[in-house]
Amino acid sequence: MKKGIHPAYAPVAFRDRSGDLVFVSSSTLAGGLVEGGETVEVDGTTYPVVDVDVSTASHPFWTGRGRVLDTEGRVEKFNRRYGTGA
Repeated sequence: MKKGIHPAYAPVAFRDRSGDLVFVSSSTLAGGLVEGGETVEVDGTTYPVVDVDVSTASHPFWTGRGRVLDTEGRVEKFNRRYGTGA
C-alpha cells in the first residue's frame, strides 16, 4: 500500500435520531469530521458523531412495522390467481 494516500480510519459514533440508537464502529468518516464538531460519550470514551437517517432501530423491516403499499391491486390479483398459500 502506498503511504499517505488513504483516509484516516478511526472509531466513530453513529446516531440514529429517530430510533434513539447510538453505536460505535470504525469508519473513514472520522478523518472528514471537523475539529470542534459534535461528540458523544459512549462507555466513558468520547467519539465524533455521524447522524444517520435509518438504522436497525428505525427501519421498518427490522422493527416489524413494515407494510405493503399496493395502490394498483397487484397483491389481490396475485392472491386471486394463485391463492393465498394457506
